[in-house]
Amino acid sequence: RHGAVKNEDTFKTSPFHFDLWFYFTLQNWVLDFGRPIAMIILPLEWFPLNKPSAGDYFHMAYNVITPFLLLKLIERSPKTLPRSMIYVSIIMFVMGASIHLVGDSVNHRLIFSGYQHHLSVRENPIIKNLKPETLIDSFELLYYYDEYLGHSMWYIPFFLILFIYFTGCFTPVEEESRMPVAALLLMGPSSLYYWYLVTEGQIFILYIFTFFAMMALVMHQKRKGLVLDSNGLFLFYSFIITLVLIAVWVVWLWNDKILRKKYPGVIYIPEPWAFYTLHMNNLHAAKESL
Repeated sequence: RHGAVKNEDTFKTSPFHFDLWFYFTLQNWVLDFGRPIAMIILPLEWFPLNKPSAGDYFHMAYNVITPFLLLKLIERSPKTLPRSMIYVSIIMFVMGASIHLVGDSVNHRLIFSGYQHHLSVRENPIIKNLKPETLIDSFELLYYYDEYLGHSMWYIPFFLILFIYFTGCFTPVEEESRMPVAALLLMGPSSLYYWYLVTEGQIFILYIFTFFAMMALVMHQKRKGLVLDSNGLFLFYSFIITLVLIAVWVVWLWNDKILRKKYPGVIYIPEPWAFYTLHMNNLHAAKESL
C-alpha cells in the first residue's frame, strides 16, 4: 500500500510549508555553501591541516539534517508516495554525501598548500611534481570519489526525492494555486542556492532532466484539470529562476579562456570555486602586494 495513491488523496490540499522550506534554505546556505567559507575564514590554528576543518563539521551536520528534512517534506505530501523508493534514495543520499565529505575535505585543505581548483589534478603545480608519479593517480582517485561518485550518489537521490514530492503537489482547486508572500520571499535565496548546487556540483544534465520532467508532468496534469499548489509552484518557479541564473553565469564567463580549458565540451558551466581560485585569489594577492 506504500506505493499506492488513495482516491481521496486527489482532493486533499496542503498549505505552504514555510517552516520546512525556510529550514531547507537556511541549512543549505549555512551548512553547504558556508562550508568552504568557514574553513577559509576561521584561523588555521583552530583546525590544523591534519584534523577536520570547521567546514567538515558543517558537512556532518548537513548529512544528518537534510535527510530528516526530506523525510518530513515527504510526510507532508497530500498524496501517499512510494515509501520504499524514498527510503532507498535517502540511504543513497547519505552514502554519497558522506563520500563527498571525505574527498571535499582533503581537496579544500589542499587550497592552503597552493592547490588551484581551476586547473585539473595533473596540471596543478603542487601535484605534478609529486614523486613517485603513482601518487598523482591516488589524487585523481580522490578527485573521482569527490566530484563524480560522491556527487552522483548525493544529487541523484536528492533530485529524485524532490521530484517524487512534486508529483503530489497538484490540486483541482484553482484558489490553491497561488503562493503566499512568505514563498515569494524564500524563492530568491532558494533559487540562488540551486544555482550554486548545479554549477559547483556540475550536475546540469541531472537538473535539466528533472526540470523537463516537472514541465511534462505539469502539462499532463493540466489536461486532467489539476494545477500546482503553493508548494509545487514554489519548487517549480525556483527551478525556472535557477535556469535563468545559470544562463547569466555562463554568458558572463563565456570568453574565459582558462576556464574554457578546464570545462571543454558542449556544456560549459564553470564551478564558482574554480572562478574564485582563478580570479578572486589573484585579486587578493594583488591587493596585498600594494
